[in-house]
Amino acid sequence: MGLIKAALGAAGGVMADQWLEYFYCDSLPENVMAVKGQKRTSGRSSNTRGSDNIISNGSVIAVADGQCMIIVDQGKVTEFCAEPGEFKYDSSTEPSLFYGKLGKNILDTFKNIGKRFTFGGEPPKDQRVYYFNTKELIGNKYGTPSPVPFRVVDQRAGIDIDIAIRCFGEYSYRICDPILFYTNVCGNVEQAYERSEIDSQLKFEFVSALQPAFARLSTFEMRPNQIPAHTIELCDLMNETLTRKWSELRGISVVSIAMNSVSIPEEDAEKLKELQRAAALANPALAAGAVIGAQTDAMRTAAG
Repeated sequence: MGLIKAALGAAGGVMADQWLEYFYCDSLPENVMAVKGQKRTSGRSSNTRGSDNIISNGSVIAVADGQCMIIVDQGKVTEFCAEPGEFKYDSSTEPSLFYGKLGKNILDTFKNIGKRFTFGGEPPKDQRVYYFNTKELIGNKYGTPSPVPFRVVDQRAGIDIDIAIRCFGEYSYRICDPILFYTNVCGNVEQAYERSEIDSQLKFEFVSALQPAFARLSTFEMRPNQIPAHTIELCDLMNETLTRKWSELRGISVVSIAMNSVSIPEEDAEKLKELQRAAALANPALAAGAVIGAQTDAMRTAAG
């Protein structure tokens, strides 16, 4: 009885999997980074008894704007498409009588039935479609829980001092390498992979990368309150700092950074003012420059 059941299951399963599938993905919400593709079926469809993780040769996968698609066959990424439109999977190992040369497909179908019979009637393969959200993922808040060192350098005034600053704001990122993200992050996820599963880790690594990025910014000899005006440079420096952890390991890159404000502890602010006053007394030209700089800072603060 077991052999008969296996034979019937193999034949019925292969015939049910002859239909071509149409895979699609609804618009991905901002909290979803990756999701398994869906087969389109309705009350009119006869393709309701096919195996879940089988993609027949000649099946069609729809790719929308802001999405990327990969096909995983037996645990290995075999196809990739980031262009919006229709993708036809014509290199599947699962034959279909409805695509290609009929004679060859009939022969391959009988071979497939025999192969499934040896596995008790079940298909000895796993094929899946995954969609990735390649849009900019915004609204990721960050803040420094403890002060971050920042070096203030002014060669004309002879100032070279380390102070502590606090800052907070938001940053955005996107998936820049979906294959790497699948391989090292989400893997064979059954339903959806959401941002909440990785956001905490990204936030801690982002804040940790602020210190070396600020160290590079300090070489431009800027005041701490000028940092928010240099977010483009900061974004480039953060990507450079996070390249190994984010781009090379997870396939993620920082897109933009918004910084609300930068605060300095009162004692550090007083120390910096004393050094500036001393430098101004030693060089009157610096005093005029300091006044102009203070007026510019005041105008920026009022405009902000």
